[in-house]
Amino acid sequence: MRYARRFTAVLAIGVAASAISADNLPPAPEELGSIRRNAQGQLEVVRTPPASQTSALSAQDDLLAGKEAAQGNALEKKMPGAAASGRTIVVGPQEPVTSIKEAARIARDGDTVEIRSGEYRQQAVVWTQNRLTIRGTGKRPLLIADGDSAEGKALWVVRSAEMSIENIEFRGARVPDANGAGIRLEKGHLKVIRCAFFDNEMGILTSNAADSVLEVEDSEFGEAPKYYTGALHHLLYVGAIARLSVSGSRFQQGFRGHLIKSRARENSILYNLLVDGTGGSASYELEFPNGGLAWVIGNVIGQSATTDNPDLISYGAEGQRWPDNALYLAHNTLIDDKLDGRFLRVWTSRMPPGTEVWAINNLLVGRGTFAPQAPGRYDGNQVVDRSMLVDVHALPFALPSNSPLRGKARPPGFVREQSLTPIAEFHLPAGTRLLPLGKPLSPGALQ
Repeated sequence: MRYARRFTAVLAIGVAASAISADNLPPAPEELGSIRRNAQGQLEVVRTPPASQTSALSAQDDLLAGKEAAQGNALEKKMPGAAASGRTIVVGPQEPVTSIKEAARIARDGDTVEIRSGEYRQQAVVWTQNRLTIRGTGKRPLLIADGDSAEGKALWVVRSAEMSIENIEFRGARVPDANGAGIRLEKGHLKVIRCAFFDNEMGILTSNAADSVLEVEDSEFGEAPKYYTGALHHLLYVGAIARLSVSGSRFQQGFRGHLIKSRARENSILYNLLVDGTGGSASYELEFPNGGLAWVIGNVIGQSATTDNPDLISYGAEGQRWPDNALYLAHNTLIDDKLDGRFLRVWTSRMPPGTEVWAINNLLVGRGTFAPQAPGRYDGNQVVDRSMLVDVHALPFALPSNSPLRGKARPPGFVREQSLTPIAEFHLPAGTRLLPLGKPLSPGALQ
């Protein structure tokens, strides 16, 4: 089970699959000499259609057999052992299907699209298939917008009930509204695994579909465009959906926008590296503008001295949207290089009275201020100077082995029947490593 699921219940997704027009699917072939009963109840012989009317799948089979397809208008590769519920379509310069747009045209519910390594330009598409898996094979395939967009929204627009995208890099999304995304999720349940989003006006952008779910694992976001036309460029911007889960992912190099901004009803932000970097000018590193339920555990979160906003984490700035609101902040390393910065700001005047905040065993590094701002628990938070941290596995955010704080954190306990104890930590370049069972905990994210 992935780490994010320890803290969130799996939600039932009631999104119907989008309709697919008939011309997206190859016609069904009819066999020579088969017999069927007509509308009058009489038996009749079905004749073989002309070769020019053979199906796209038959044409592909002929091609794979070394024969020329009669039409060649839909090229699709069947893989041995493919699941009965779907086919595998392989895309690549040396494959029968050379275009992602062509793969999107012929893909059906339950299919898998494999994209070979390489550079793919102007391959903006809308995905409407249900239970679709898209994955890059080998070195991560690179998708470059090069002025192209799907519906003026994104490189890829997703409108499906269930979809997985793995090992793809998205670059350069630009649209007239200045919110061009690498991926735009409009409805459904989307899992993004080991992907990268650089130099897009938005890395991932979602709609406000109340039953949608977005899960992001082991992915990288960065290089926000350095221009401002009235729209902020967030690396990850999530609307009022049911649930957001982000784990093992890295966010850096923002520009005026946020690293993560989420309006979701429930949020799990676990074991990530959200550090803008030297010279970074992001606004909030992590924001929940409408509150909701937020689990923030085991992250390294840092803002630079040149940040565009003094607050590192913000909760409730735009007021209540959801009936259930609470922030649980445990075992994070919070780094603030801004002289007048704040590690956490809770907008209590804009949220319901009694909104609960727990801040437990966080390591507070740098110049920022930290103070309780809402009812809850505030235990084991430790302030240290930036100079006291050392590199561990190339991450310069850990307590040294001889620190008096090492192994001194008390167990953070449970809330809502969920444990706040970290079970993993971030691992470069993106991903997580499991923590040894039974090891005494230290404050902060890196154990």
